[in-house]
Amino acid sequence: MLKRKHLLAAAAAFGFALPAFAQAQAPQFFRIGTGSAGGTYYPVGGIIANAISCPPGAPCGQAGGTAGVPGMVAVAQATQGSVQNVAMVQAGNAEAGFTQSDVSHWAFTATGLFEGRPKTDRIRFVGHLFPEHIHAAVRRDSPIRNFEDLRGKRIAIGLQASGARIGSELILSAFGLNAGREFTAEYLNQAQGTERMQDRGLDATITVVGYPAAAFTEFCSRTGCRFLPIPPAQAARVIERAPFYGQGIIPRSAYDGLDADVPTLTVSAVLVVRDSLSDELVYNVTRSLWSDVTRGLLDRGHAKGREIMKENALQGRGVVPFHPGAERFYREAGILR
Repeated sequence: MLKRKHLLAAAAAFGFALPAFAQAQAPQFFRIGTGSAGGTYYPVGGIIANAISCPPGAPCGQAGGTAGVPGMVAVAQATQGSVQNVAMVQAGNAEAGFTQSDVSHWAFTATGLFEGRPKTDRIRFVGHLFPEHIHAAVRRDSPIRNFEDLRGKRIAIGLQASGARIGSELILSAFGLNAGREFTAEYLNQAQGTERMQDRGLDATITVVGYPAAAFTEFCSRTGCRFLPIPPAQAARVIERAPFYGQGIIPRSAYDGLDADVPTLTVSAVLVVRDSLSDELVYNVTRSLWSDVTRGLLDRGHAKGREIMKENALQGRGVVPFHPGAERFYREAGILR
């Protein structure tokens, strides 16, 4: 259950007077696990939560109103990321969550990172959101020019319960680097990692996040940054082990001070929900997610929001089943045949 302060904050965010709120029809809360405040999941999750909400008494589907689900208040919750999010959805501690497509596959099949654990078999696919990119950042004045130079260094590789850590370890192992042997791992998110690099307490920070991520935007503008390239040969090694990854670039325009586009790897960020949610609710959430009103909020709200497009909605699903409500929407929309 949401803590009382979260309920009060949600009420205040939607302009409720609390006495009237208590007397009115109780809203249906919809908790979305996102990520840390310095990443991309949390701000994008906030935009989506706002878009799909339509509190009791608000004009739903009317001119000048919201295109959200009538009677529902969605709340974006800060979390440690993909691994925690699928666990929260599985346990019923969140209705929905953002996750990397590789993490959702491993969780659902109890393979990879989840080998030996019970299957996270209550997650259901709603839609692909955007591609995420491996960011391997160093200070601009650092002598480190490539991954081979990370041997013996101190590296932030993501929080313990995050998909970022999985991606970081896969990349580093492709270069023959293993935590505790060839480098010292620090389990920090991107905001914590960039703060430590500003103070020269770390040599590098590696994470999987959609650009532009707030933590790197601030770091690059204040301190100066570079991102280590992942050449095609090394990228192919990772893709062979984890076919959810693809090749992509961080464009030079993504952050201040970059001299050129940076070749790297990508993975899909997807939205999953719990299987126990009603078909009608998930149908309406999916419809709201892909509405024209939501389109405008995404385009204006975050650079990554412009990459969340209905025509790409089915990417990254893998073996995770559709939620029937989402599947119904895509069939009616002619996207799924």
